[in-house]
Amino acid sequence: MTPDRTEEVRLLARLTARPGREQALRDAIADLVPRVLVEDGCIAYHAHVSDAAPATVVMYEAWRDQAALDVHAAGPALAELAARFDDLLAEPMALEPLRRFA
Repeated sequence: MTPDRTEEVRLLARLTARPGREQALRDAIADLVPRVLVEDGCIAYHAHVSDAAPATVVMYEAWRDQAALDVHAAGPALAELAARFDDLLAEPMALEPLRRFA
């Protein structure tokens, strides 16, 4: 189901580091966060390390609407990180859309 472009969009992004690249991934994400937080339409952009899987960074994102997320996804900040995915990630980034129910 495609989100309504006028509704707030929330998602989780999971990034699992290659063995030995955990700190490099965390550093890259730490550099990215402040740049994304000032993007138009960004409501929240928080990085977490999984206690169950320490090589995995989980990002919680909230965007004003789908259009703001689309601009972010095509923007330079994320593109710079994505250019490093082959070096940093053990598997493709997983995106999990969220829908608030209560």
